[in-house]
Amino acid sequence: MTPERRRRAVVALTERFGVSQRRACGVVDQPRTTQRRAPRRTTTEEQRLCRRLRAIAHAHPRWGWKMAHQLIRREGWTVNKKRTQRLWRKEGLRRPERCTKRRRVRLDSPERLRANCPNHVWAIDFQFDETADYRRLQLANIVDEFTRESLAMEVDRSITADHLVDVLERLVAVHGAPTHLRMDNGPELISWALRDWCRFTSTQTVYIEPGSPWENPFVESFNSRSRDELLNVEEFATLREARVVVEAWRIEYNTYRPHSSLGGLTPVEFKRQWLNQHQPACS
Repeated sequence: MTPERRRRAVVALTERFGVSQRRACGVVDQPRTTQRRAPRRTTTEEQRLCRRLRAIAHAHPRWGWKMAHQLIRREGWTVNKKRTQRLWRKEGLRRPERCTKRRRVRLDSPERLRANCPNHVWAIDFQFDETADYRRLQLANIVDEFTRESLAMEVDRSITADHLVDVLERLVAVHGAPTHLRMDNGPELISWALRDWCRFTSTQTVYIEPGSPWENPFVESFNSRSRDELLNVEEFATLREARVVVEAWRIEYNTYRPHSSLGGLTPVEFKRQWLNQHQPACS
């Protein structure tokens, strides 16, 4: 606990159980000099900052202080990381620690294809959830590996290969056709319907090794974020509700959530900045 929370604990012990301050400080391991020192006055600006941090934690319960710090800096607050971390802990806004993942890379594998511009590599993967009546939900997630933009999160009871091709057609009409599709060896992804679509659009397929999800890291990272911040938090009553909530989260992910791998920018901001630098408008 922080010294301020220990100070409140000492006061509660002395008032509720009638023990001495010396005894209460010994129980909570609080130095008596710290207990007797007058607490520092909280400025109006710090109170506003604490309220903003609480609002961020309430709206995004799975975010930590680092993500909140990036967000408030984008909003114009002049604050360093140490202060944000101190206030975050002072407000009791800690979140559960994430487990450390093992990284598995084959030393004898060839160099992995890396995206070097928007629409170069799209990654596809599926996720599963359920509605309140225990009926299955299937999500088809499509991510642009270069910009980290979530291009689509299609939600349905079941997604066939033809359904996936329809989703890709809609994306191509907006963004253009990708150069490569990276995906695993699921039945929908190795179907002739998807292969024919790739042949007609001159899109090459990059299949990962069976049982090697770490070879598709960008969409797996996106799946982890969506599972942690969306699917594990929201309960969907109906399929229509799931579609609305998932789409709202996807838009927020692309336009509001800063990414450390993109220099603190959102995927949409990073894509716009890259296009302005590499594809200037014709005068």
